[in-house]
Amino acid sequence: MKISLDSGDALIVVDMQNDFLTNGRLAVTGGDKIIPLLNCYIAYFYANNRPIFATRDWHPPDHCSFVSQGGPWPPHCIAGSTGAAFHAELVLPADAHIVSKATSREADAYSGFSGTGLHELLQSLCITRIFTGGIATEYCIRHTVKDALQLGYSVVLLEDAIQAINRQPHDGALALQDMIDHGVRLIHFQELAA
Repeated sequence: MKISLDSGDALIVVDMQNDFLTNGRLAVTGGDKIIPLLNCYIAYFYANNRPIFATRDWHPPDHCSFVSQGGPWPPHCIAGSTGAAFHAELVLPADAHIVSKATSREADAYSGFSGTGLHELLQSLCITRIFTGGIATEYCIRHTVKDALQLGYSVVLLEDAIQAINRQPHDGALALQDMIDHGVRLIHFQELAA
């Protein structure tokens, strides 16, 4: 069954930053391959005059998630760096809302809702349903989706435009099932109404 957009819909593109893509400091294998599909979704939402959001990690150099500070990750997406920039092939419109997360050294934030003001912005735009894709499935996607559901949004996950890190072989699949169990609807681009 085709999905049509309505006035309460918005697109959230999650963390399509250089450090998470090929040759990045925390590269997600296969992350680059979802850029063309994300661009299709972005163009579709833009053509339908629906708001587009893009989250990004925007870390200080001594962020608590970095190995040097006792965290699990190599330094990545340091605010203002090339690694923190959105991938050059990602076609975000000039009026896209940029949401920076994990901006203070003391707190990590996988979710686009964690300390960002995203919920308030969505509420001000009367958004009730979120479509989301990006990376990584079992981290920032899952946390963003679960927070959105907890806040009362309907969530549609762009199954063809997400990519997992898979530190363990089935991490992405388990996260996907977890999101489905919590009420997420999965779609592929061809399911959007023309």
